[in-house]
Amino acid sequence: MSFMGMIVYGYKTFYIQKETVAPNEYSYHFALVSEEIDNEYWRLVEKGASRAAAEHDIYLEYVGPPKADNDQLLKLLDRMVAVKVDGIITQGVEGQRFADIVLKGVERGIPILTVDTDVKSSVRKAYVGTDNFYAGQLAGKTMIKHTTGEQFVGIVTGRFDAINQQERLAGFKDAIQATERIHIVGIHESNITQVGAAQATYNLLKQYPSITALVGLSALDGIGMVEGLQEIAPNKDMFMTAFDILPETLQLIQNGKIDSTIAQYPEEMGYKAIEVMIDLQQHDLLESEIFTGAKVVNKENLDAFLKGERR
Repeated sequence: MSFMGMIVYGYKTFYIQKETVAPNEYSYHFALVSEEIDNEYWRLVEKGASRAAAEHDIYLEYVGPPKADNDQLLKLLDRMVAVKVDGIITQGVEGQRFADIVLKGVERGIPILTVDTDVKSSVRKAYVGTDNFYAGQLAGKTMIKHTTGEQFVGIVTGRFDAINQQERLAGFKDAIQATERIHIVGIHESNITQVGAAQATYNLLKQYPSITALVGLSALDGIGMVEGLQEIAPNKDMFMTAFDILPETLQLIQNGKIDSTIAQYPEEMGYKAIEVMIDLQQHDLLESEIFTGAKVVNKENLDAFLKGERR
């Protein structure tokens, strides 16, 4: 009974999708350690990685905590190092513990890549993903371009401790710093959930009724911001910039509920990360940062974006 309880607890704690060992006929066994296993954004990363893995005869193991939790992510990362997979692709996590696990993996001959969020201070082999500072700058520049007069900005961020969120916020601040008419009045956390983003928006507008613009820095924030605004001030004119290109976000742009979103390319991140990891099996890389692009999407260019003109 105790043994069975331990197994159930371990499964529910880590939500490891596949426990089977990679069959011998595969070329390599890679692991993709996500921030949150069923998050829509990370499923897109997995989709791209799985496509590349299938093309190159690679066994890909996709794992992650049921909800965003750095401690659980780090336990999973350490576990992948312990079972000696051929390579690990993971979200970067700030702090010495992450750096120590990455060092342990590299010392055991396991190349480790970061995606989505980088930790440059670690010995990870390379980062594949968005230039998050630049993406934040795009959010600031689009607000400058598409608003007039004084703007009082409320920001919804996925997690205060997430490096990519910090970089996007820094980029946004950098873009608006010379524009005296735009002011950040408050920042609340959504915990990368739609419900959390709606609550953060409600709280921001309750605390700062002067807010005229909202910026969301993680994938579900834009959708939640629309819900929160509808709850507290449905008739308030609000400029909204979201992040990522989830189908519902794009539909809200089409409907005029969100003004713009910053597109990044999670499928491309996953696909490219597998290709880079294959190269790392043979030799080190010359590049330590491989950026996958970012773009402002609004109602003006949405149709072209959906037709595949994504750059």
